[in-house]
Amino acid sequence: MVCAFLAVLFAAPSAQARPPFRVGGLTCSTGPRVGLVLGSRQDMRCVFVASATGQQYVYTGTIRRLGVDIGVTRGGTLFWAVFARNSQIGRGTLRGSYVGASGNVALGLGLGAKVLIGGSRRTITLQPLSVEGQIGLNVALGVANLVLR
Repeated sequence: MVCAFLAVLFAAPSAQARPPFRVGGLTCSTGPRVGLVLGSRQDMRCVFVASATGQQYVYTGTIRRLGVDIGVTRGGTLFWAVFARNSQIGRGTLRGSYVGASGNVALGLGLGAKVLIGGSRRTITLQPLSVEGQIGLNVALGVANLVLR
């Protein structure tokens, strides 16, 4: 787990070598989740809204966490600002696998943060800290893998 976290930290500067463009926002609705002590899996439905055109693209996704994950949540909403190497975003551009560090805390209402880089040839960055709202009782810290389809 430590190796994966370090790989993400050292890969982040190379993925952002050129100044990225903010191309829009990605909002994901998550389903219920049960932490399985060493990890969890959660399905989601996401909508990307392009900043320049207002065009919306729908994605489905799965986020898996590896690390300490104890508790139950009812689901919630995640939001990331989306950055890319150029402003040309179309249908399917965000498809791919993203990896990064993840942390959540919920006692009734909760908050979380995720650092994720990936997508098509690692050219897409989901804002260094996502905003996550959830309801439940949960503590999670580890590495997250998000797959968007």
